[in-house]
Amino acid sequence: MTRRELIHSATALALLPAQKMMAAQAALPKLPFAVDALEPYIDARTMEIHHGKHHQTYVDNLNKALATQPAVAAKPVEQLLKDLASVPEPIRNAVRNNGGGHLNHSLFWQTLGKHSPGAAPKGKLAAAVQKSFGGQQAFEEKLRAAGLTVFGSGWVWVTAKAGALTIETSPNQDSPWMAGVTPLFGIDVWEHAYYLKYQNRRADYLAAILNVIQWDFVSQRYEEITK
Repeated sequence: MTRRELIHSATALALLPAQKMMAAQAALPKLPFAVDALEPYIDARTMEIHHGKHHQTYVDNLNKALATQPAVAAKPVEQLLKDLASVPEPIRNAVRNNGGGHLNHSLFWQTLGKHSPGAAPKGKLAAAVQKSFGGQQAFEEKLRAAGLTVFGSGWVWVTAKAGALTIETSPNQDSPWMAGVTPLFGIDVWEHAYYLKYQNRRADYLAAILNVIQWDFVSQRYEEITK
C-alpha cells in the first residue's frame, strides 16, 4: 500500500461515524513503515518495543475489560472515551487508560514516517500554522516547549478549533477525544517512546521526532477535520 493510500485509509478511519469506528474487538494496527524507517531519529528497537509490546498491551487489556461488560463491548472506543461516565465503573479506568492508549497510538503511527528533507505543512494547514503561530519554526518551538511541560507521562496535542490551531497537553493516555474534540495529531512523551536512545533527554527526543512527522498526512487530516 502506498503512503497516499495509507493517508486516505487512516484519515477515513479517524473520521468514520462513531458506530463504525473501532470494532468491539480491538486489534493492533500494522505500522505504515518499517521499524527502522525512522532512524536515526527514533531507533528500531524502540519502535519494536513501543508498537509490539506497549501498544499490544493496551489492546489486550482493553479487550479483556470489554469482554466483562457485553452491554458496552460493541461500542467504538472513541465513543466510550467521549462519554466515560456511561462506561460501567468496574472497567472505567481500564477503558480510559487502555482505550486511550490504543486510540492515541493508532493515530501516532500514522503521523510518523521516513524523514523527508524540506517537508512542511501544505495548503490550508500551512495557512493555519502561519495564522496561529507566525510560521513553522515558531510552531515547532511551541510544540517542543509544551512537551517539556508535561510532568511524568503524557501527550502533546495539536487541535483545530474555530479555524485556529491550538497546542495542548494531557496526562497519561488522556486526549482531546475525551472532551469531544478530534485531535489533528499528537506526540507521545511517555518515557517508553524515547528512553532507549535519549534516556532522560526529552528535549532531544522532541527535536528529533519533528523530523519524522508526515506533514502530507497531517495536512490532509486537517482538511478533513475542518470541512
